[in-house]
Amino acid sequence: MQNSNDNRADNNNIIENVENGGAISSITAKDKSNNKKIIFVSIFVITIVAFLFFFGTDLKNGVSRVQNSSSETVDLSDYNVLKQGKVKPYKAEPIKGIFLTANTAGISSSLDALIQLANQTEINAFVIDVKNDFGNVTYNMDIKQVDEIGSEYIAIKDINKVMDKLYNNNIYPIARIVAFKDPYLSSHKTEYAIKNKDGSLFQYKNVSWVSPYNQDAWKYIVDIAKEAALSGFKEIQFDYIRFEATYSLENADFGHEDSYENRMKVIADFIDYAKKELEPYGVVVSADVFGTIIVSEIDAKMIGQNYLEMSKNLDVICPMVYPSHYGRGYYGVPASKSPDLYPYEIIYGSMMDSNNVINKITSENERPVVRPWLQAFTASYLGGGNYMTYDGKAIQAQIKAVKDAGLEEWLLWNSGNRYSKDGLSAK
Repeated sequence: MQNSNDNRADNNNIIENVENGGAISSITAKDKSNNKKIIFVSIFVITIVAFLFFFGTDLKNGVSRVQNSSSETVDLSDYNVLKQGKVKPYKAEPIKGIFLTANTAGISSSLDALIQLANQTEINAFVIDVKNDFGNVTYNMDIKQVDEIGSEYIAIKDINKVMDKLYNNNIYPIARIVAFKDPYLSSHKTEYAIKNKDGSLFQYKNVSWVSPYNQDAWKYIVDIAKEAALSGFKEIQFDYIRFEATYSLENADFGHEDSYENRMKVIADFIDYAKKELEPYGVVVSADVFGTIIVSEIDAKMIGQNYLEMSKNLDVICPMVYPSHYGRGYYGVPASKSPDLYPYEIIYGSMMDSNNVINKITSENERPVVRPWLQAFTASYLGGGNYMTYDGKAIQAQIKAVKDAGLEEWLLWNSGNRYSKDGLSAK
């Protein structure tokens, strides 16, 4: 972790050194005889003192200021507002974001191009890989166990520089932390891993997973989240916060009694643990979930994601409702047609189902923000006639569906980070 004394360790503060203008040391003794100059200097000194008092007061109160590219004063501490137990991620502006790999975030030219996109469009948030699908921590962190097993892959050489760019351009930073899909941790700390009955590592599609029942693994994951908060991320977003979606897990050894009910309980328990551990850091806690679990009890039990129970304890829930991922026959789409060809219908239908579930939480203040992941990629792997090009029109159709369902927020997923202005509203 760079600069342990960095003010960013207080996640409510934004880093910016206040530079004082005009030194007054050039006033000599001879000038004092000139009454006009005395008056001028007095006014100047009073102005400087008032200026320092203004900023000093704000700094003591935990609010510092940074200038964005348009020279407007930005206070990103406004993004975290505690409201009756739920951390709301903003005051005025709904989050509309895109996903970035750590490699993209770590290359200045690539990051700058996407910042330019954000400055020109409605995009105002970046979801950045901090712990990726391979189990790698993507920048230098001061965590003993990370150092012991060597799980760092330094794609982002200077996280402070990246955060400064985001803050300066008023872009809301979200840390994506892949939880239980972790081939690196599970192969280096096998006691944390899901295993076969013979003691060998359980693998699905050649990838080993950490057991969600292992609480030492919980600590490892949340320790990374804490470091991300100290780096300046305003939101921690857990992905793969689930069991693998395969019946082959029936024969696995989790180091704990396993059942569908236990799976849903342990995922909810992990969220509860993460929320309590991260509470002192003032960050928003969100999680990605399968879109189908909103209505499919079978899917929910298999992977351990109960949409209602997870929603009760999250600040933000992010269902992945990519049309390409749905089976046929959903939301009025003809069974003879691929859902990928119906971006509006799939998003609108899934978000209306989400509304029905979320409305079961009787206290409105305890309901999470629903922020769906939308498809910004072309699913050509579905084969001819089963997919369409997800261009600006497809993006626009999905965003319209979100709005028509009464929601305001969304995220765009493209694993290669190829985004354009097409389909996005201008600033």
